[in-house]
Amino acid sequence: MAVAPTKKQVWLLAGAQHLYGAQLIQQVQQHTELIANELNTLNRFPVDVVAKGVSSSSGDILSLIQQANSDSNCVAVVFWMHTFSPAKNWIKALQQLVKPAMHWHTQFNRELPFQSIDMDYMNLHQSAHGDREFGFLSARMRKQHKIIVGHWQDVQTQLELQTWFLATLAWNDWHTAVFVRFGDNMRGVAVTEGDKLQAQLDLGFEVVGHSLEELNEFIQAVPKSTFECEIQNIKQSYDTTQLGHDAKKWHSLTASLQIELGLESFLIHHDYRGFTDCFENLGALSQLPGLAVQRLMQKGYGFGAEGDWKSCALLRAVKVMSKGNERGSSFMEDYTYHLKAGQELVLGAHMLEVCPSIKSHNTKERVEVHSLALGGKSDPARLVFEGAAGPALNIALIDMGSRFRLIAAELDAVASPETMPKLPTARALWKPRPDFKTAVQAWVLAGGGHHTVYTQAVGLSQIQDFSELAGIELVRIDKNTELNSFMRELKWNDLYYHMSKGLR
Repeated sequence: MAVAPTKKQVWLLAGAQHLYGAQLIQQVQQHTELIANELNTLNRFPVDVVAKGVSSSSGDILSLIQQANSDSNCVAVVFWMHTFSPAKNWIKALQQLVKPAMHWHTQFNRELPFQSIDMDYMNLHQSAHGDREFGFLSARMRKQHKIIVGHWQDVQTQLELQTWFLATLAWNDWHTAVFVRFGDNMRGVAVTEGDKLQAQLDLGFEVVGHSLEELNEFIQAVPKSTFECEIQNIKQSYDTTQLGHDAKKWHSLTASLQIELGLESFLIHHDYRGFTDCFENLGALSQLPGLAVQRLMQKGYGFGAEGDWKSCALLRAVKVMSKGNERGSSFMEDYTYHLKAGQELVLGAHMLEVCPSIKSHNTKERVEVHSLALGGKSDPARLVFEGAAGPALNIALIDMGSRFRLIAAELDAVASPETMPKLPTARALWKPRPDFKTAVQAWVLAGGGHHTVYTQAVGLSQIQDFSELAGIELVRIDKNTELNSFMRELKWNDLYYHMSKGLR
């Protein structure tokens, strides 16, 4: 499954006015097209930047915004006031705008031509003037556009554009995404509950339910030759030493592959972009999907264990935002601690379902079959590996009742100081920032649960952009977190998000 099968577009809209004559308007048009073309030739962006002409009247601007709103291939618009554009011309359009928007404060020329500068140059290169006019109107209308400042040829500016474009792709993906749940939440668990209707209203994605009997029909329809052929790919791709010559274990692997192929066929048939399951609801399935879930996550599907549809949706968004990144992302659970004084670590894992995209690159995943005390089914196959070292994030999407909240915590993943030969699951080991006690206390204060999306492919800047697009509260836990300030932030956030509903 491709994470983003069709390359979407971001429309670049340049502002100007007729006061300075047709020649200046033509120059603005040429400059806008040149910027778009040069950005596209970089092959750095996950979208095509499309110059949409010069907007110089209220009617022209409104028409372009209406087109952007209705064009399914357009994921966002970028506003740039190349020269001065009276902001009252933008009011009607901004009132109707529904697509994500960015205000790009750039300038066509990088440097002042000190010896030749004249008023013609000044009239054309008025971004410093026009963008402030547009910025005032945006603030007055409470339109919280993303703002990027920097010359269009600067690498840092281009990286900021790339980050925001990826966030818009994830936001667009949510608005066409449907996630399926097989079974319900693990009974008695609170944090995996939530308001699915409000999520659809606020966040765009839909959550539906299907019976395991429907899924099992797809599993049983997989030709035997297909999953037997896949066994050969498994032998080439993974370390199968643990299976040895044990016929029972190889049978378990075969059953797992049949579940994977049937599940993928089901998801493709319904165009679902992620799924949840629960070991308490397995129906006719012969085993809890382990290997199947791991390999489907690696293909870009969202997943949440024990019915956790919020983690499923969030993982899908992170997978979209990490397109083109060699680092990985996975469903994860804070499982247990290493509490040696001054060397505290968190061991993240799950019973089976950790995505191989996060593994250390100098190792090979091991296919193993072990008993599972939960679920009452046959022993499931899974991939076992160590997570890669390096900077990482843990992210959670939680339902606070009155709103949704994102919690993002910075981590430093580390190599295990010792082997764990008896742990039959994939895992990652990390140090929370700024330190164990502060980070864990802040996470618990914010209401963060045990399920997360763990990623080394997406940074806080992308999560910040995504939260702004989605209108979701973002709580950050990083190297600068101080608990007293953090607690005040949570209290102020409660007040802000309550009152902001009236600030429209």
